[in-house]
Amino acid sequence: MPRRQHQDEALAPENIALRSREADRLPPAILLMGPTASGKSAAALQIAQRLDCEIVSVDSAQVYRHMDIGTAKPDAAARAQTTHHLIDIVDPHESYSAARFRDDALALMREITERGRIPLLVGGTMLYFKALTEGLNELPEADAAVRLVIDTMAEEKGWPQLHAELARIDPQAAQRIQPNDAQRIQRALEIFYVSGKTMSQLLAKPKYVYLPYRIGAAALEIGDREWLHERIAERFEIMLELGLIAEVRRLRRQFALEPDMPSMRAVGYRQVWAYLDGEYGLAALREKATSATRQLAKRQMTWLRALRDVARVDCRREDLADELERFVRSCIRRT
Repeated sequence: MPRRQHQDEALAPENIALRSREADRLPPAILLMGPTASGKSAAALQIAQRLDCEIVSVDSAQVYRHMDIGTAKPDAAARAQTTHHLIDIVDPHESYSAARFRDDALALMREITERGRIPLLVGGTMLYFKALTEGLNELPEADAAVRLVIDTMAEEKGWPQLHAELARIDPQAAQRIQPNDAQRIQRALEIFYVSGKTMSQLLAKPKYVYLPYRIGAAALEIGDREWLHERIAERFEIMLELGLIAEVRRLRRQFALEPDMPSMRAVGYRQVWAYLDGEYGLAALREKATSATRQLAKRQMTWLRALRDVARVDCRREDLADELERFVRSCIRRT
């Protein structure tokens, strides 16, 4: 079968998902997913300009104000051409969760639909897409006081010892978490200390899903890893030229930031932070940042491959925007 014919059939509505009549009466919403540096933002902008769409960012780093260069945010010109949501909504010292994203995205999707337009959700934060489409388990919110206690314990005993404590409390969670994974150990212990129940117990409860939309989901795929790796390296070089190091230095000066805050754990920012602390030089910064970005892309692609009911298209197609537009139109027409 010719490659083009195969791709066209993959994007045909009947091969995306079987829809009930009730579902077909719901308003449409489009999900455009893909690994970092695959061209999602540029394609989405073209689609939004051609159709009545408003873009909802699905990016855990673009939510932060003042973090512009390292997050590859749409520039002022792009945002002037098309409405973008969930960009620049919290400061870098604040936290933003998947649960908050779900609440914010659902509210925006309703407003966009009421304006007679189509929500176009675009990004690479797969946990956010999962939270939106599959719902969330009822886990307690972060507790700063409890986290401080856990951090103090870690300073005294070390994270491997806290992992051993987690193994005693919640063996299932400890089996999934590495002994040096401080962030996940802290969260699992925090859940137990706050709620009195283990994370495994809470995750076992059924999730409530509310998504009153007819979802059309498309994923950009990478046929050539080397092509993506070159794009990642080129993009990071551009970020350096635009002033990424100065951006992180300014953020450290302006806000009371710590290296383990969610904003500063973002790929690129974490490596520049270490560079500013003198842990390595510029050459090592380039290597470490691009390597971390490649690993992020690999995790995103692994997640995307496991999804069902998703149209898949090679992001290197010259007619990428045209093909995605056809897909979106097919989703809109299905009534």
